[in-house]
Amino acid sequence: MSEITWGLWKLLLEGVWITVQLTIFSSALAAVVALVVGLARAHRLWIVRFISGAYFEIFRGTSALILMFWIFFVLPLGFGWQLVPMWAATLALGLTYGAYGSEVVRGAVQAVAPAQREAGIALSFTPAQQLRKIILPQAWPEMIPPFNNLLIELLKGTALVSIMGVADIAFGASLVRNATGQSAPVYTVILLMYFVLAFVLTRGMRVLERQAKAGIGQRPEKTGGVVSKLGLSRRNAVSANAGGES
Repeated sequence: MSEITWGLWKLLLEGVWITVQLTIFSSALAAVVALVVGLARAHRLWIVRFISGAYFEIFRGTSALILMFWIFFVLPLGFGWQLVPMWAATLALGLTYGAYGSEVVRGAVQAVAPAQREAGIALSFTPAQQLRKIILPQAWPEMIPPFNNLLIELLKGTALVSIMGVADIAFGASLVRNATGQSAPVYTVILLMYFVLAFVLTRGMRVLERQAKAGIGQRPEKTGGVVSKLGLSRRNAVSANAGGES
């Protein structure tokens, strides 16, 4: 670790910022794609469901890394212009994880009770009003936990961009390792970096989930620590024994 100078540490920290930017931009694109494709897959017209379903199957079955290469190397042959590696990676990750997220949106929307839709019809709401005022507010809290998992997967998936020369955490770690010849310290540090980023994202999504549930009148689940859970289990066991003895 002593051989890792401030300049090398700065290289890693700059890589963290690139990774954060990639995660933000890719997740924003993925959220838009997931919402549009997910709602389209639950549409009443079969042609809309067919087109959105084809998109879902194609991008779910395509490697994100190969898609990055295709966007960066093949797409310019047809259009005559080329994206920089950063935006090619953002586009590939956003389209890929947006396809995964569309299944979350579709499932959450279709899980809303039919009675809620019937209530909207009884109130003479248009389909757009039903979606905006009834369906999405109830489906949104159910989307957040699986979206959290996808967001963490996307964060880790940004490491693929290092192959294209984008100076993210993984690329910076490779340069530092080559400069110092130390593998264990460098990769231990970036493991911790990814963990901290994932932990922060998870905490933020949990806060968002509590707010979403509070917005529709649901009481947030209280998750205690290990000690409180053990205490609850012990109280339940004591209660069961007391009930058996009586």
